[in-house]
Amino acid sequence: MQKNILIVDDHLVVRTGVSIILEEKFKHFTIFTTEDYKETLAILEDQKFDLIILDINIPGGKNTTMIPEIKEIQPLAKILIFSVYEEETHACPYIVAGANGYLNKLSDKKKIINAVDTILKTGNYLTAEIVNALINASTNKEAINPLDKLSKRELEISELLVKGDGNIEIANKLNIQLTTVSTHKNKIFQKLHIKNIIELMSVFNKTMGLSK
Repeated sequence: MQKNILIVDDHLVVRTGVSIILEEKFKHFTIFTTEDYKETLAILEDQKFDLIILDINIPGGKNTTMIPEIKEIQPLAKILIFSVYEEETHACPYIVAGANGYLNKLSDKKKIINAVDTILKTGNYLTAEIVNALINASTNKEAINPLDKLSKRELEISELLVKGDGNIEIANKLNIQLTTVSTHKNKIFQKLHIKNIIELMSVFNKTMGLSK
Protein backbone atom coordinates (compact mmCIF):
# COMPACT_ATOMS: atom_id res chain seq x y z
CA MET A 1 0.00 0.00 0.00
CA GLN A 2 1.28 3.45 -0.93
CA LYS A 3 2.52 5.57 1.98
CA ASN A 4 2.93 9.33 2.05
CA ILE A 5 5.93 10.49 4.06
CA LEU A 6 6.72 14.10 4.95
CA ILE A 7 10.28 15.08 5.88
CA VAL A 8 10.45 18.41 7.72
CA ASP A 9 13.97 19.83 7.99
CA ASP A 10 15.56 23.16 7.14
CA HIS A 11 18.73 21.54 5.80
CA LEU A 12 18.67 20.46 2.15
CA VAL A 13 21.33 17.80 2.72
CA VAL A 14 19.23 16.15 5.45
CA ARG A 15 16.02 16.24 3.42
CA THR A 16 17.77 14.83 0.36
CA GLY A 17 19.74 12.21 2.26
CA VAL A 18 16.80 10.81 4.19
CA SER A 19 14.65 10.84 1.03
CA ILE A 20 17.23 8.77 -0.85
CA ILE A 21 17.55 6.27 2.01
CA LEU A 22 13.80 5.76 2.24
CA GLU A 23 13.15 5.67 -1.52
CA GLU A 24 15.82 2.98 -1.97
CA LYS A 25 14.33 0.75 0.75
CA PHE A 26 10.61 1.45 0.48
CA LYS A 27 9.39 1.45 -3.13
CA HIS A 28 5.83 2.24 -2.05
CA PHE A 29 6.77 5.54 -0.40
CA THR A 30 5.90 8.93 -1.84
CA ILE A 31 8.22 11.48 -0.24
CA PHE A 32 7.31 15.12 0.38
CA THR A 33 9.57 17.70 2.05
CA THR A 34 9.20 21.07 3.75
CA GLU A 35 11.79 23.33 5.37
CA ASP A 36 9.86 25.46 7.88
CA TYR A 37 6.83 25.23 10.15
CA LYS A 38 4.56 27.54 8.15
CA GLU A 39 5.12 25.52 4.99
CA THR A 40 4.55 22.33 6.96
CA LEU A 41 1.17 23.44 8.31
CA ALA A 42 0.11 24.47 4.81
CA ILE A 43 0.91 21.10 3.23
CA LEU A 44 -0.75 19.25 6.12
CA GLU A 45 -4.00 20.99 5.26
CA ASP A 46 -3.86 19.75 1.66
CA GLN A 47 -2.21 16.31 1.81
CA LYS A 48 -2.70 13.33 4.11
CA PHE A 49 0.43 11.71 5.52
CA ASP A 50 1.15 8.38 7.15
CA LEU A 51 4.40 9.56 8.74
CA ILE A 52 5.95 12.94 9.48
CA ILE A 53 9.69 12.96 10.14
CA LEU A 54 10.09 16.19 12.07
CA ASP A 55 13.19 18.18 13.00
CA ILE A 56 12.53 20.13 16.21
CA ASN A 57 14.67 23.13 15.21
CA ILE A 58 12.95 24.43 12.09
CA PRO A 59 12.26 28.10 11.29
CA GLY A 60 8.99 29.11 12.93
CA GLY A 61 8.93 25.92 14.99
CA LYS A 62 7.45 25.77 18.46
CA ASN A 63 9.26 22.80 20.01
CA THR A 64 6.85 20.43 21.80
CA THR A 65 3.87 22.65 20.95
CA MET A 66 4.17 21.56 17.33
CA ILE A 67 3.12 18.01 18.17
CA PRO A 68 -0.48 18.66 19.30
CA GLU A 69 -0.91 21.28 16.57
CA ILE A 70 0.09 18.77 13.90
CA LYS A 71 -2.03 16.05 15.48
CA GLU A 72 -5.03 18.37 15.46
CA ILE A 73 -4.73 18.71 11.69
CA GLN A 74 -3.85 15.06 11.04
CA PRO A 75 -4.66 12.90 14.07
CA LEU A 76 -3.81 9.65 12.27
CA ALA A 77 -0.34 10.70 11.12
CA LYS A 78 2.60 9.27 13.04
CA ILE A 79 5.33 11.71 14.10
CA LEU A 80 8.99 10.69 14.31
CA ILE A 81 11.16 13.38 15.84
CA PHE A 82 14.50 13.56 14.01
CA SER A 83 16.96 15.63 16.01
CA VAL A 84 20.64 16.26 16.63
CA TYR A 85 20.00 15.93 20.37
CA GLU A 86 20.52 12.65 22.21
CA GLU A 87 17.47 10.48 22.76
CA GLU A 88 18.01 9.85 26.45
CA THR A 89 18.24 13.58 27.25
CA HIS A 90 15.72 15.15 24.88
CA ALA A 91 13.11 12.60 23.80
CA CYS A 92 10.81 12.58 26.85
CA PRO A 93 9.08 15.96 26.41
CA TYR A 94 8.27 15.16 22.78
CA ILE A 95 6.99 11.65 23.50
CA VAL A 96 4.84 13.01 26.33
CA ALA A 97 3.55 15.71 23.95
CA GLY A 98 2.33 12.98 21.59
CA ALA A 99 5.19 12.14 19.23
CA ASN A 100 5.34 8.47 18.24
CA GLY A 101 9.11 8.19 18.23
CA TYR A 102 12.44 9.98 18.50
CA LEU A 103 15.59 9.36 16.49
CA ASN A 104 19.01 10.99 16.60
CA LYS A 105 20.21 12.43 13.29
CA LEU A 106 23.56 10.73 13.74
CA SER A 107 21.88 7.34 13.42
CA ASP A 108 23.15 5.14 10.62
CA LYS A 109 21.15 4.10 7.57
CA LYS A 110 20.06 0.80 9.11
CA LYS A 111 18.67 2.47 12.23
CA ILE A 112 16.78 5.09 10.20
CA ILE A 113 15.15 2.39 8.11
CA ASN A 114 14.29 0.35 11.19
CA ALA A 115 12.76 3.36 12.94
CA VAL A 116 10.55 4.22 9.99
CA ASP A 117 9.53 0.60 9.40
CA THR A 118 8.77 0.03 13.10
CA ILE A 119 6.72 3.19 13.58
CA LEU A 120 4.58 2.44 10.52
CA LYS A 121 4.02 -1.19 11.53
CA THR A 122 3.51 -0.80 15.29
CA GLY A 123 2.58 2.85 15.71
CA ASN A 124 5.60 3.73 17.87
CA TYR A 125 9.38 3.69 17.89
CA LEU A 126 10.84 3.79 21.39
CA THR A 127 14.46 2.83 21.95
CA ALA A 128 15.66 1.34 25.23
CA GLU A 129 17.19 4.74 26.08
CA ILE A 130 13.84 6.49 25.66
CA VAL A 131 11.96 3.87 27.65
CA ASN A 132 14.47 4.16 30.49
CA ALA A 133 14.24 7.94 30.44
CA LEU A 134 10.44 7.78 30.61
CA ILE A 135 10.56 5.30 33.49
CA ASN A 136 13.07 7.43 35.38
CA ALA A 137 10.98 10.52 34.83
CA SER A 138 7.80 8.80 36.02
CA THR A 139 9.47 7.68 39.25
CA ASN A 140 11.20 11.02 39.82
CA LYS A 141 9.49 13.84 41.66
CA GLU A 142 10.89 16.31 39.17
CA ALA A 143 8.74 17.08 36.11
CA ILE A 144 9.89 15.65 32.79
CA ASN A 145 10.06 19.25 31.62
CA PRO A 146 11.30 21.53 34.43
CA LEU A 147 10.00 24.52 32.49
CA ASP A 148 6.48 23.38 33.38
CA LYS A 149 7.15 24.83 36.83
CA LEU A 150 7.25 28.35 35.42
CA SER A 151 4.31 30.68 35.00
CA LYS A 152 3.45 31.99 31.55
CA ARG A 153 5.21 35.29 32.26
CA GLU A 154 8.26 33.55 33.75
CA LEU A 155 8.56 31.31 30.71
CA GLU A 156 8.26 34.35 28.45
CA ILE A 157 11.07 36.11 30.31
CA SER A 158 13.17 32.93 30.35
CA GLU A 159 12.95 32.64 26.56
CA LEU A 160 14.12 36.24 26.17
CA LEU A 161 16.99 35.66 28.59
CA VAL A 162 18.09 32.59 26.64
CA LYS A 163 18.00 34.63 23.42
CA GLY A 164 20.45 37.08 25.00
CA ASP A 165 18.20 39.95 26.06
CA GLY A 166 19.15 41.85 29.21
CA ASN A 167 16.79 43.08 31.92
CA ILE A 168 16.32 46.50 30.32
CA GLU A 169 15.57 45.01 26.89
CA ILE A 170 13.06 42.58 28.42
CA ALA A 171 11.36 45.37 30.37
CA ASN A 172 10.98 47.41 27.18
CA LYS A 173 9.77 44.48 25.07
CA LEU A 174 7.18 43.35 27.63
CA ASN A 175 6.32 46.87 28.77
CA ILE A 176 6.94 46.08 32.43
CA GLN A 177 9.05 47.62 35.19
CA LEU A 178 12.74 46.77 35.45
CA THR A 179 12.21 45.69 39.05
CA THR A 180 9.47 43.32 37.88
CA VAL A 181 11.90 41.67 35.49
CA SER A 182 14.41 41.22 38.31
CA THR A 183 11.74 39.69 40.57
CA HIS A 184 10.64 37.23 37.91
CA LYS A 185 14.25 36.38 37.11
CA ASN A 186 14.94 35.52 40.74
CA LYS A 187 11.82 33.32 40.88
CA ILE A 188 12.88 31.55 37.70
CA PHE A 189 16.29 30.74 39.13
CA GLN A 190 14.74 29.53 42.39
CA LYS A 191 12.18 27.27 40.70
CA LEU A 192 14.74 25.72 38.36
CA HIS A 193 17.46 25.49 41.03
CA ILE A 194 19.95 27.38 38.88
CA LYS A 195 22.29 30.32 39.48
CA ASN A 196 22.89 31.98 36.12
CA ILE A 197 21.86 32.39 32.47
CA ILE A 198 24.29 29.71 31.29
CA GLU A 199 22.50 27.15 33.48
CA LEU A 200 19.15 28.45 32.21
CA MET A 201 20.30 27.87 28.64
CA SER A 202 21.32 24.35 29.63
CA VAL A 203 17.83 23.68 30.99
CA PHE A 204 16.25 24.88 27.75
CA ASN A 205 18.64 22.83 25.62
CA LYS A 206 18.04 19.69 27.63
CA THR A 207 14.25 19.84 27.84
CA MET A 208 13.19 21.56 24.67
CA GLY A 209 16.14 21.69 22.28
CA LEU A 210 15.81 25.41 21.66
CA SER A 211 19.32 26.13 20.45
CA LYS A 212 20.98 24.83 17.30
